[in-house]
Amino acid sequence: MAQAAGVVLAASTVAMPAANAATQAPAATWSPGPATYQEGARYNVGVRMADGTVLRADVYYPTDPGSGRAAAGPFPVLLQQTPYGKEAIGQNGAALANTDVPYLVDRGYIVVIADVRGTGDSGGTWGLFDPVQGRDGATLARWAAALPHSDGKVGLFGESYMGINQFLTVAAAGAGSPIKAMFPIISGHDIYSDTVTSGGIPDVEFSSAYLALVGGLNAANPVAEPLSEAAAAGSLSQLGSLAGAPAVEAQHARALMSTDVSTLASVETGGSQAYDGPYWARRSPASYLRDVVDDHIPAFLVGGWNDLFQQGEPLNYAALQNLSDGLPADAPMQAGQAVTPRYQLMMGPWMHVTTGSGVNMAAVELEWFDTWLRGRDTPLAHTKTPLHLYQLGSGRWVDTSTWPLTGTTATAFYFGAGGAGRDPVSTNHGSLVTAAPTAATGADQVLWSPMSSPCDVQSDQWSAGAASLALSYLQAKNPCDTNDASLGAGPDALTYTSAPFGTAQDIAGPIDATVYATATTTDTELAATVEEVSPSGRSVPLTAGALLGSLRQVDRSRSWVGSNGRYLLADHPLTRVSSRPVVPGRVTRYDITVFPTFARIPAGWRLRVTLTTADTPHLAPSAAQLPHLLGGVYSVQRTAAAASYLNVPLVPAGQLDQPCGSLCSPAGP
Repeated sequence: MAQAAGVVLAASTVAMPAANAATQAPAATWSPGPATYQEGARYNVGVRMADGTVLRADVYYPTDPGSGRAAAGPFPVLLQQTPYGKEAIGQNGAALANTDVPYLVDRGYIVVIADVRGTGDSGGTWGLFDPVQGRDGATLARWAAALPHSDGKVGLFGESYMGINQFLTVAAAGAGSPIKAMFPIISGHDIYSDTVTSGGIPDVEFSSAYLALVGGLNAANPVAEPLSEAAAAGSLSQLGSLAGAPAVEAQHARALMSTDVSTLASVETGGSQAYDGPYWARRSPASYLRDVVDDHIPAFLVGGWNDLFQQGEPLNYAALQNLSDGLPADAPMQAGQAVTPRYQLMMGPWMHVTTGSGVNMAAVELEWFDTWLRGRDTPLAHTKTPLHLYQLGSGRWVDTSTWPLTGTTATAFYFGAGGAGRDPVSTNHGSLVTAAPTAATGADQVLWSPMSSPCDVQSDQWSAGAASLALSYLQAKNPCDTNDASLGAGPDALTYTSAPFGTAQDIAGPIDATVYATATTTDTELAATVEEVSPSGRSVPLTAGALLGSLRQVDRSRSWVGSNGRYLLADHPLTRVSSRPVVPGRVTRYDITVFPTFARIPAGWRLRVTLTTADTPHLAPSAAQLPHLLGGVYSVQRTAAAASYLNVPLVPAGQLDQPCGSLCSPAGP
């Protein structure tokens, strides 16, 4: 048996299916084929919505290379709705936001890029994932299906915002709509718990950068778009809309200001938007997954292990597969569960703005739409392993089928004193051991602090990967993404480190950090960062999670339990009703949901969890939360009666050995 931290692990209670060619259906053949057409374009086409608001769209269509006229077709249509400026995405030769318009048009697709209501050149007022945008999307899809040379079938595609609003659009369009497939990239599950907060603590790093981005673009785009489109078209006719630019800018600015100020004020003062509830549910893909299945819309999902939606994408995949099998959306998938190729997930080594690097995403999109819009017999149509995962550490892509992964053993590593794998800057040098504590006493004291070391992967992750992207142009990497040892320094941090692993192990799935602690305050803030530690002492961050103590309540019916009967994914309602103050001096249990990962721990390396009372600059308690945290002193328990631990799903290295193949390669399928 495999050995970790010097202790033999129990065999999994779930059999691991053999990973070989026999598990795969006979492969169909498919290739992208050569570029057959050239592209023409019509810019700033007006489309009237049900309430009279006019949205603007750019339409790119195949042309005959000889005559330059629109090709006869008929062609499927791919629709994308963006708040960031349609011309930036549609005319960018670098395939911005995983949208390579020429690649798709040249291979026989009409592509429509539309400005979301209240952005770019479109009229109306903008609201963050406002449900009206779903109704707009349904109208746009029906309009696109009737374009000249269209075959009446529409696919939705795009990343981030452009991925999230695909779910709203499908739900609004209903059964029998022209929408026949979707390809949402980095699109999230629950907007509140994925990005607005982490465990109820506001995510200020991403939110502030995002609001500045949207505000800046929508001040500039009403002027920039006509200029860019005039240049692309070689015609001054596009400049006519410049006359209305000041009025459009003013309208956009008022709506943005109203949305931003009201949302921020509500979050900071403890208003309704400070908690999960109907407002965020209406804006979350999780609310519309049943519509996707009921309306028979195939969906190819894409996510990243250091993306903003690191937790949400696997949950979307599991929910879609479960719903297609008549099972509850929020349940974990089961070993041996039937899967359909209609719902697939590619989870890569990506941060938000680096998504797709190292993979030919345009070719994957093309195969997906060729499968479901053109009815072509492709490998994607037959796969029995629709879950495509990149493994951190080994650099391998593997194919599998269920989430959480079949065959893992949930292993509890208990917090202890005096670990051998010392963190040179830590004040406690704690241990992680698989034997539960037996002592009646034992605790480590940690102080609440408004700041922690920013040198960790979270800082890069929640800036959407901006630092990594910038450094990549210099052929350099962010050193904090591969060594976060400074995170354990100071009185506001505790580290717990295992003995070296005897054999290589894979962490495969969601992780729970259960912490028992007393506090001197009526609320607590705890962040858990999971790392792997090299023999030389380098602390490589893998994943993290956080929890506000007053929002510690767990919904057991929606939580996932590992093979050892302990939580691997504790579901916190994060609602006002679920909020409970911390009782000072009372030992209280906190189940910190650590985002999932898939990573190799080599033999001789150690496992570590760093517990901090802040996550800077990612998280910042709100003005309503802060008074209940100031001056806090916590005593983290490691006793027989209150045994704090890290619960990790492990599987011996190599058991997940079915390669993803060309789909996950730079060359693509």
